[in-house]
Amino acid sequence: MCFSASASFGASVVLAVVGVTSFACSRSLQQRVLSGIPVIFALQQFTEGILWMALLNPAWSHWEKPATYGFLVFAQVVWPVYVPFAMLLFEYDPLRKKIITALTIAGAVFAAYIAFCLYHYSVSAVLDTHHIRYDLGFSLAHQWYYGLLYFVPTIVAPVISSIKKLHWLGYLFLSSYIVARLLFHYFVISVWCFFGAIISIIILGMIISEKRISSRTPTVV
Repeated sequence: MCFSASASFGASVVLAVVGVTSFACSRSLQQRVLSGIPVIFALQQFTEGILWMALLNPAWSHWEKPATYGFLVFAQVVWPVYVPFAMLLFEYDPLRKKIITALTIAGAVFAAYIAFCLYHYSVSAVLDTHHIRYDLGFSLAHQWYYGLLYFVPTIVAPVISSIKKLHWLGYLFLSSYIVARLLFHYFVISVWCFFGAIISIIILGMIISEKRISSRTPTVV
């Protein structure tokens, strides 16, 4: 979260409850994987809460590096793979399935490269005007197309989904990304992850509202 430790920890608790409840209500593997989104966001927000404490309190300073890297692994490595994979499990349209499969592979390649960079290059987190700014030490992160490489697998996959509710979930992710990029340019990693975390709460509503299994696919959200 981008405003305070208490907000991060609070969001983490809410998301954990939402994720666990969604998982308990799930009736298929696809829904369980989808339920993992708020659960992972809960872990991510908890990690950033620890980072807030480390940046504000010298007694917590030894947690700064682990929390910084932990948050970035969730934000930059996990999502480009997990989101398109979750969408792929629901897809039944042959053409869209091929496209989302390609996006999943592209996301996995991007995530592997970012994991390599996080291991070999230094990164840091800095408090700046009530937000956390993540400074990435590898050259790709400073190229104009870096955000595009992240954006395509993470956001396009749900946008092109043939499942209407996932389709709209993608539009919400897209809208929040645009807002974060335009209004919080230097803090987009932190701010958009917060927006994405809040949006993921609606996954519980999707799963609860599902009353029957579609004949076209093992499950419909």
